[in-house]
Amino acid sequence: MNLSKSFQASGNIGLRSLLTFAMVGGFATGLQYLLMIALIWLTGVSAVVASGIGFVVSAVANYLLNARFTFRSGTRHASAVPKFIATAGAGLLINSLLLMFMTSLGLHLILAQILTTLGVLLWNYILNALWTFRNRPH
Repeated sequence: MNLSKSFQASGNIGLRSLLTFAMVGGFATGLQYLLMIALIWLTGVSAVVASGIGFVVSAVANYLLNARFTFRSGTRHASAVPKFIATAGAGLLINSLLLMFMTSLGLHLILAQILTTLGVLLWNYILNALWTFRNRPH
């Protein structure tokens, strides 16, 4: 069986959704980074806490934009929101653990956050496409 057709039949994985997801993710990531930097500079909280707060705020924007534009989901919010929260919660854990690990290795904060974001982006795209916003045939 063609793996590409299998993914497309089972969810929303495709070039259009990947590119839109990346654009939405770029916006949300910019929001996360802006909040992270502002919180560090203005409040002095740790990088991990500031990144986590930025992650949560950007997750709300991510949900709304991805539901509407990326996956064009017909899934009810009552079904999608808990799945999105579970996916984002796991993403937050991955974000925090990877950032702590990479900075403990001595990587610069910004480089560590960029690498962390790439891992979380991949995690979020796959789970959101195949689970959260999966459009099932009627």
